[in-house]
Amino acid sequence: MACRISELVLGCRDPEVLALFWCEVLDFVVLDREDDGSVEIGPREGFGGPQPTIILSRRDEPEKGKSRLHIDVNATDRDQDAELERILRLGARPADIGQTGQEPWHVLADPEGNEFCLLKARLDPL
Repeated sequence: MACRISELVLGCRDPEVLALFWCEVLDFVVLDREDDGSVEIGPREGFGGPQPTIILSRRDEPEKGKSRLHIDVNATDRDQDAELERILRLGARPADIGQTGQEPWHVLADPEGNEFCLLKARLDPL
């Protein structure tokens, strides 16, 4: 038996703000709130399904420097350009990490500056 990723943990200053953002981007819902201010979001089916949940863990001062882990997302019901517009309206902003402009993905930052990529559609729409 092998392991699978069940949750991703993202340190942030304001878990509630990022929960709103990522729930909209991923069509997730809030699954749990902890007394320490952490918020767990995930698929509407809840914990334990094929998609990992995301725990937004309160940190007064997130770690300095570039994160070694980032999230890649794929549009499931529209093309990449339409999804880019939607995500930007939700509060993401373009991030320059030295890309050439020829990449088939967009590098973005969430409202707290955490980088993520919007990939060219590789997944079939649901």
